[in-house]
Amino acid sequence: MPALSQPIRWCDPRHGKYMACCMPYRGDVVPKDVSAAIATIKTTRIILFVDWCPTGFKPPTVVPGGDLAKVQRAFCTLSNTPAIAKTWACLEHKFDLTYAKTAFVH
Repeated sequence: MPALSQPIRWCDPRHGKYMACCMPYRGDVVPKDVSAAIATIKTTRIILFVDWCPTGFKPPTVVPGGDLAKVQRAFCTLSNTPAIAKTWACLEHKFDLTYAKTAFVH
């Protein structure tokens, strides 16, 4: 069993379909390259999207003059998938075991 310090690592994105995915980026990134990467992901079916969401990806929004720290490149992925449910169930089970022992209950 993995350590409890990083429970999100237990999430396997291959289980379940994605409902939406947003990929905000900033810095020295060419939008054409991002569009090409998204097209590759869609055509190779690396990740699966639900049938009722034809695009799957939300276009990123650029905020001109933002007050974020200056970096050469930054990228983040925000996604909505039921694959995280197994992780939460495991954490809930561990909590229930701890609570049943009345540990940390004052």
